[in-house]
Amino acid sequence: LGPGEGRAAVLLQPFVHQVGGHTSMLSYDEHTVCKPLVSQELSFYESLPLAMRQFTPQYKGIVSVHLKKDSLGNLTLIASPGLGQPDSCGRLDSAGGDPSVTLWHKCKWASSASSEHGLVKWSHTQVTKTFKDSCPGKMLLRTDLQYHTDSLLEDANGKQPERKSYNPWGLHCHRQHLNRMSSKHNENKLQQFLLLENVVSKYSYPCILDLKMGTRQHGDDASEEKKARHIKKCEQSTSASLGVRVCGMQVYQADTGHFLCKDKYYGRKLSPEGFRQTLRQFLCNGNQLRTDLLEPIILRLRALLSVIRKQSSYRFYSSSLLIIYDGQEHKESVDHHLPFPKTHGMNPSRVDVRMIDFAHTTFKGSKSNPNPTPYDGPDHGYIFGLENLIKILQNLLEGK
Repeated sequence: LGPGEGRAAVLLQPFVHQVGGHTSMLSYDEHTVCKPLVSQELSFYESLPLAMRQFTPQYKGIVSVHLKKDSLGNLTLIASPGLGQPDSCGRLDSAGGDPSVTLWHKCKWASSASSEHGLVKWSHTQVTKTFKDSCPGKMLLRTDLQYHTDSLLEDANGKQPERKSYNPWGLHCHRQHLNRMSSKHNENKLQQFLLLENVVSKYSYPCILDLKMGTRQHGDDASEEKKARHIKKCEQSTSASLGVRVCGMQVYQADTGHFLCKDKYYGRKLSPEGFRQTLRQFLCNGNQLRTDLLEPIILRLRALLSVIRKQSSYRFYSSSLLIIYDGQEHKESVDHHLPFPKTHGMNPSRVDVRMIDFAHTTFKGSKSNPNPTPYDGPDHGYIFGLENLIKILQNLLEGK
């Protein structure tokens, strides 16, 4: 057997709950996402301080991915488990007898509002022709994923584009990523991807707020031009005044059965007051303000704050903070997803707070730190943002 053979290749699907960022996140299996490997991010996960583990996705290893073009010119992304992957990840692949699967893409995206969760409906159609060259003797699955672009057209009130049955941002990133890969990489070139815990897998209707934290966004390796661009973005947004800005959001609207989606361009334009209103909107399910979530979110943010204050030399430039809750309030979402209701002490699992995106994170002893002189003390820009975030949520809780 050659490398990676004997185990089924894995179908990489666009991760439909990506609300921010510019790197394409792909779905590896139900509980795992993957993204292109950046050595600085890997370095962070490999030496993650114990206290931070509950606030970051679990790191699950590395997987090799390669790009394929079929005879029709469709681009496919295939992950080969078992290449350069820690043993603990062996259990990640589904039953060994799976047909080899690949990802089909022709930028013909589709959402179906009528699907069970009002999310994307994937229609899998078996492809009878076997591609001898890519996976000898194995069947390929083709994933037809269409995204009706007519839903992007505004209605008379200009309301339509933000009401989607799922978030289009991930597909936007994914399309760009495939185009970049196809122009840069020849077909069989293996690219390494990081495997990370899918932190929203336990939610039926994940409501996600992606916040870019801190007063500085550029990494130490940024060119002068990029540095200037990032500084300007910070000055013109709430990053300068509050140390935090909205980078993306999806909120399930119980009244319409759709997700309300906002992207980073929306977030950049917000004033401090607009930022407060957006936080409020994030907790509105179309019928009411979910005030029951404020206290658990604040508790979790306070716990994170005390951890960040203790991390000397860490600078989380350009990283994001996710605030997550389930848009479905009924008890059956607990019953049918979890074998037992999870409550971690003070943190009922109905809310979660996680830090993500560490490609520009630097710390003392990092193998891939572009800045050889480590910083002293904790990340004050990040702390400033967290404190302001807590203050605003506290005011909401007190009905101000």
